[in-house]
Amino acid sequence: MSVRPPYSGPATGGIPPLARLLGLSGLLPQLGAVALLLSGDPQSRFSALAIAYAYAAIILSFLGGLWWGLAARTESPPRWLWFASVAPSLIALGTAWPWMVGLRWPGPSLVVLGISLIAALLVDRALVRDGIAPPGWMALRVPLSLGLGLLTVLAAIL
Repeated sequence: MSVRPPYSGPATGGIPPLARLLGLSGLLPQLGAVALLLSGDPQSRFSALAIAYAYAAIILSFLGGLWWGLAARTESPPRWLWFASVAPSLIALGTAWPWMVGLRWPGPSLVVLGISLIAALLVDRALVRDGIAPPGWMALRVPLSLGLGLLTVLAAIL
């Protein structure tokens, strides 16, 4: 059995400040969409919902790509990680089908995306546990996944 190499990032095992800043700034598009929805402007409602949906789907897919990259750089990644890496893109694509066939959209799709973003923390936690992601990973991932997930569910409610 091959042993995975330890994370070889910054000496502190933490997340670089620039990554933290850029990650947190990634909440701004969803905050903007929610602000538009809260404004009550009927002319911007569909655009705000579409932006909230598209951004959540893009970021969920991005997480899968990130996990794939971590698996690829790991000497002997767990098999489940390859499957987990593909799931976000499939979920994001699957949430588009109601819109494609004329069903109610994007409310239910936003809920699925929001819950999926929050559930992604389970994968992130396992990545840290298995030494694939740096120890400071959860300090970054928790506010980002909870923030975007909750904002996406809020967009669905509004």
